[in-house]
Amino acid sequence: MPQLSTRAVRLPPSPIRKLAGYAEAAKKRGVKVYHLNIGQPDVETPPEFFQAIKQADLRVLAYSPSAGFPGLLTEIANYYDRLGYPLESSDIIVTTGASEALTFAFAAILNAGDEVIVPEPYYANYSSFSLAKDATVVPVTTRIEDGFALPDMSAFEERITPRTKAILICNPGNPTGVLYPRESLEELRKICLKHDLFLIADEVYREFAYDGHQHHSTLELDGMADHVIVVDSISKRFSACGARIGCVISRNRELMGAIMKMAQARLSPPTLGQIGAEAVYKMPPDYYHGVVCEYASRRDVLVEELSKIDGVVCPPINGAFYAMVRLPVEDSDQFCQWLLEDFEHEGATVMLAPGSGFYATPGLGRDEVRIAYVLNADDLRAAVRCLGAALQQANSLKLNATR
Repeated sequence: MPQLSTRAVRLPPSPIRKLAGYAEAAKKRGVKVYHLNIGQPDVETPPEFFQAIKQADLRVLAYSPSAGFPGLLTEIANYYDRLGYPLESSDIIVTTGASEALTFAFAAILNAGDEVIVPEPYYANYSSFSLAKDATVVPVTTRIEDGFALPDMSAFEERITPRTKAILICNPGNPTGVLYPRESLEELRKICLKHDLFLIADEVYREFAYDGHQHHSTLELDGMADHVIVVDSISKRFSACGARIGCVISRNRELMGAIMKMAQARLSPPTLGQIGAEAVYKMPPDYYHGVVCEYASRRDVLVEELSKIDGVVCPPINGAFYAMVRLPVEDSDQFCQWLLEDFEHEGATVMLAPGSGFYATPGLGRDEVRIAYVLNADDLRAAVRCLGAALQQANSLKLNATR
């Protein structure tokens, strides 16, 4: 039998989707599954997205320019200009979601054996994207006891080697919900300039900042024009995950030239998705305000309901729509599978993402799960109460119980 590549064998399964088969089996048994495992919002996509596609006068569904339609590039640039980050259209390349933006960035800067420093826990696909380029994620561990705040910058310095090419952050954070302050970004700026590193910032959750906190983009860091790479997407901000429209942004001309060659090789991003995206990028400011208020309310519901469950630790959440939560279990992978295979409460169960898949350091996250609070308040309350009943039953069965 022909052999697969070492790269393919090493790729880890997604902690977000690897239990999907168990969830489908539960549904076939008639069990309602509350999906808190994946960042798929139930907030409606703006109708302007669909109207733009319906009104498009198309006779042929053709390729777009490899960098994206000029109209969409203009609207993205206008969006950033309103935020206070002036860009030229040439600083932007439209991609098939943020995932392609990240893979383009990695391909442009990483050689086999190179390293990317990433605070853990981190979005699990970062490992897959780096392994696909025969590179390595080097973790800097953050702790739930510290609210997953970045540690002292010496922790980053200690991990820099001749193979280090970049530091990658997600801000606000997936899976932690942490929002990094300007001071932390300034410290990262100093390290990147000192060691001549790229700073890659996944900023797809930019709008989702709560309790008066403000998001600061790496685009505002002085002296970093050749170092900063920003990854963005319409998936979360406009609840348009299936459109698969993102972008990669940098003022580094050489880098963008390299990424353009990759964009040309894959031909073009989705035509219909771009048409809808151009329309929603014109949404007025009150649209963003309404969405942020909705998620802040959901965050409050999640925290309130989790606080009622003995042994659960939920750190402060001030951004995105995720929480990395500690449960009173020994093995969250086993517990999450049990939830779907053997547990139901009032005809329902809950699907979570096991925490270990968000860490590179072996053994970490075994008692943690990522919760995506993407459901409406009523469903979210029901889901967390279902989780509470599951933990109580697991404890009575001595399943994974540690305290």
